[in-house]
Amino acid sequence: MSEAYITRIAKFLPNESVSNEEMEDYLGYINGKPSKSKAIVLRNNGIKSRYYALRKDGAPTHTNAEMAALAIHGLFKKNPAELSEIDLLSCATSSPDQLMPSHGSMVHGYLPSTSSVEVVSPSGVCCAGMHAFKYAYMVVKLGEKEKAVACASERLSSVLRSNQFEDEVQHLQRLEQNPYIAFEKDFLRWMLSDGAGAFLVEPKPNEEGISLKIDWIEGVSYANEQEACMYMGAEKLKDGSLKSYKDYPPEDIQEQSIFSIKQDVKLLGEKIVKLGFAKLKSILDKKGMNIDEVSYFLPHLSSYFFEGKIDEYLKEQGMGIPKEKWYTNLVTKGNVGAASIYMMLEEVFTSGALKKGEKILLAVPESSRFSYMFCLLTVC
Repeated sequence: MSEAYITRIAKFLPNESVSNEEMEDYLGYINGKPSKSKAIVLRNNGIKSRYYALRKDGAPTHTNAEMAALAIHGLFKKNPAELSEIDLLSCATSSPDQLMPSHGSMVHGYLPSTSSVEVVSPSGVCCAGMHAFKYAYMVVKLGEKEKAVACASERLSSVLRSNQFEDEVQHLQRLEQNPYIAFEKDFLRWMLSDGAGAFLVEPKPNEEGISLKIDWIEGVSYANEQEACMYMGAEKLKDGSLKSYKDYPPEDIQEQSIFSIKQDVKLLGEKIVKLGFAKLKSILDKKGMNIDEVSYFLPHLSSYFFEGKIDEYLKEQGMGIPKEKWYTNLVTKGNVGAASIYMMLEEVFTSGALKKGEKILLAVPESSRFSYMFCLLTVC
């Protein structure tokens, strides 16, 4: 088999960064009043700024597919004509602009300079970006493609606008006592962001500069044993099943804010760290790898609240990673869902700090129905 390398990484962030103080200017005020929970949530999640693909009046500035295409253009900024050489477009998102056509097809439509190529559209939530990446990795490794692009993007700000929410009581006392409540409905407004990232995957490393050899990508889902934790376009019933938006009359969709993103916080607190990072231990054991070999650890975090939880669990399992090896950009970019891991890796890749032979471990937990993706890269 061929080897597969990440040879270029690019990202696209819409407009200017939005500070914590400006958030409601963009997202609006529920019932015309400032949020009472915002300060508590932001204190827990540690985010200081993020990006929105909209103006303060709520008008969108970019579609999801357009941001993805702009990130892909960034891969070829030195030679735009090279876009015509792409032979695979693998595009992921949890927030497509439409149900049909596929997100990948829409991204391809924003890239008229490309040829008629294979397009795939992995769906899901945070892990979707890693699924898109794994597809590109596999087809290059099999020798089927020479210049594969993997991309992940999110445009979540439009569903965080105040007009998408019903009049809800904000349980401040419960929020102070149990920070997991910050991952429910209205509270998710203060955590999610817009943007896109893209990888170029090729069978040979760059002749100049660094590349990232893809050693392995492993994933796991626990949906066979766990009910849904995060969901959108559905309502969770008492038996744990989801009732689809298709089965609600139009008036109930609006009144019950069926298209708001929601989480079952009890499940989140019990499961999100332990399930996935137990799997990481088994992966490393199978690979015969020692965690001390890792030079950089890039965990996708929805909130800094989970940083300590992950650190504690890794230490309990004999997989402790010194904090100086951790890297995340959550504080400045927010949680960009499927695109977050692309943006983190782009910042490390372009930092000038990487040395050949160093190993980078990526970890992406997804709470929707408890899926996880892990990847090991070697700087070369």
